[in-house]
Amino acid sequence: MRPVKKTSDINVTQTVTLPAPHALIDEIPKSEAQADFISQSRQEIHRIIFGNDKRLLLVVGPCSIHDIDAGIEYGKRLAALSERVSDRICLVMRVYFEKPRTSLGWKGLIMDPDLDGTANIDQGLRVARNFLRDIIDLGVPTATELLDPITPQYIADLVSWAAIGARTTESQTHRQMASGLSMPVGFKNGMDGTCQVAINAIKAASGVQTFLGINHDGQASAVTTAGNQNCHVVLRGGSSGPNFDTDSVAQTVADLQNAGLKEAIMIDCSHGNSSKQPEKQPEVLDAIVAQVEAGNDAIIGAMIESNLNRGSQKFPAPKEDLQYGVSITDGCIDWKATETSILKAYDRLAARFANT
Repeated sequence: MRPVKKTSDINVTQTVTLPAPHALIDEIPKSEAQADFISQSRQEIHRIIFGNDKRLLLVVGPCSIHDIDAGIEYGKRLAALSERVSDRICLVMRVYFEKPRTSLGWKGLIMDPDLDGTANIDQGLRVARNFLRDIIDLGVPTATELLDPITPQYIADLVSWAAIGARTTESQTHRQMASGLSMPVGFKNGMDGTCQVAINAIKAASGVQTFLGINHDGQASAVTTAGNQNCHVVLRGGSSGPNFDTDSVAQTVADLQNAGLKEAIMIDCSHGNSSKQPEKQPEVLDAIVAQVEAGNDAIIGAMIESNLNRGSQKFPAPKEDLQYGVSITDGCIDWKATETSILKAYDRLAARFANT
């Protein structure tokens, strides 16, 4: 008998078994104190988005984490700054381990923790969990973009806020995933800068969904969710230009009202809103705070890409040649500019709390 012709896995060269999510969580567990902190920070973020907490939510930190030591140093600085501003600003650290690629490039610390293309995902997941625990122990809530729908099973219990990026907001897979997440989620507008795809995503994620996924034992499963009611819009600009201005925000408010959704808008100071010029981010934050000062309660927060040192550096490159505290993905503002911008915003928000 002639052998059956192979029609699957033709282009697959390797399959490496990963630990089941529960096994990795048992190996690198969160403490009771960490669990309490995560729960409390999620509640605080929820109240800023949907409740009566007037503080500004600032998600700030490196475009991506590639150097654990530099990331911890940044977290320590953010923790100290948070103590100075926490009555008016809630600081959450960007801890981004997954990076979407337009074509090719480094896909983040989980996918390539050794920065050498070996794709040691097993180690990457362990590094990610340990790093999240270290940042939480500093008293800083964590934020990340969730890209691969399997990743949350391994790290989501240590995350206080999550983003769905502009490339994936329109993805049914990511909307379904978001419907089952346990933290507030921000959906970015589409790559063209329009907001309707994010609004549609919020509607989808807030509803009951059933989809293919894995359970905590790593088994393929039909996952059914109750829907995530903690979703909001993130304006990040796009190919049509920035959208942090008063008119764009007003249009987004109207679109949310027409959709019957909460008027809650976070604004990304980077990407299209800074015309991909990271040094412009403080100007964008100034404009955002000016709108809040003028009484715009729909703006609940902002995002800033920031690192110890400014700019970015070319990658791939030998690890020993990399500059400390400089991004290997998108360019960032440095710590001094970050601190100055946040303290300026803190001072300008004083009037908002004068009668509280």
